[in-house]
Amino acid sequence: MTTLRVVIDGILDPSTRGLARYTEDLTRALIATAPSSCVVEGIVSASPDDEYRELERRLPGLSGLFKSVLARREMAAVWQHGFTVSPNGGMIHAPSLLAPLRKHDRALTGDQTIVTIHDALPWTSPDTISGRSAGWHQSMIKRAERYADAVVVPTHAVAAALAEHADFGDRVRVIGGAVSPGLIVPADADERLARLELPEHFVLTLAGLNPRKALRPLLTAMAGVEVPLVIVGDPSWGDDTLERAVADTGIPVERVISLGALDDADLALVYSRARVFVNASREEGFGLASLEAFAFGTPVVSSDAPALAEVAADAAHLVERSADDAVYAERLREGVLHVLLDAEVAQRLSTAGADRSRAYSWRDAAEKVWQLHADI
Repeated sequence: MTTLRVVIDGILDPSTRGLARYTEDLTRALIATAPSSCVVEGIVSASPDDEYRELERRLPGLSGLFKSVLARREMAAVWQHGFTVSPNGGMIHAPSLLAPLRKHDRALTGDQTIVTIHDALPWTSPDTISGRSAGWHQSMIKRAERYADAVVVPTHAVAAALAEHADFGDRVRVIGGAVSPGLIVPADADERLARLELPEHFVLTLAGLNPRKALRPLLTAMAGVEVPLVIVGDPSWGDDTLERAVADTGIPVERVISLGALDDADLALVYSRARVFVNASREEGFGLASLEAFAFGTPVVSSDAPALAEVAADAAHLVERSADDAVYAERLREGVLHVLLDAEVAQRLSTAGADRSRAYSWRDAAEKVWQLHADI
């Protein structure tokens, strides 16, 4: 029996919600698509017993857990400096850069480690990275350059950007993510809608005040659009607050609705009711939020950031980015109005988006991961 060991430590880390969801969805799919002679095991840091049980509950079919003696922070530091051996050897798949990378002879031992690099932000936008520092990411990417047997990236755009900073040769494989299967409109939609107090018509975004996410230009743009803007997620960034941004950009305060973090059921409901979804980010590694909106048939206005444009293909109305917030705001305003005021455009984008969302699935991603491990 062959065991694929997946680093699932991030699933229960509240500071990395996006990575946690990616790791959980991919691991579930790897379990579901495992060849008949293969099983999936999880690698985790030293954690309380209730966290181990929660991981096993979330990942039915997991063959077991390899439990490190080190806590999460210590394990990350140790792995960064290479003070480790591969847990039990064999095949290791890391859904992030957190991986036990070390020198090894794959031909001699059969050991292999594949890591995932979700973006090139450590070099292109280091000041906009939250969580672990840009330095940690750069260090781990350099270790991956030396020791990883293969590298998964979500888009060709990320592959191209990384090639400017690290030489992975032919070890890079593009494998995108997908919409979580748990993101569905709930049966109690009417009750949830009443609790959320959403307006009948609104524009939706998941952006925060991180400058890369371009929420300020979007707020300025929406000041000239007579439709409320609904914001999902924590919009704050450092000392900047939504209240300050609203005051600075001139949008009427009553037209800005901040919902904070939502569970899957509420998020699905909000996506499904939005007139337009705006993804104004100046740089991303993937376009998951756009894909989520596509899945609900919601027309998408997106920046032309390379990864976002790649994921959207022809299913979104693309807006040219600008480093000048005022210029970018005007372009966003025109893009939103173009979709809001033209029913034919909105319908075309809705149909194209629904089709585009089906081009990405977790089953397909997992099968590609299994094939990658087989190929090396």
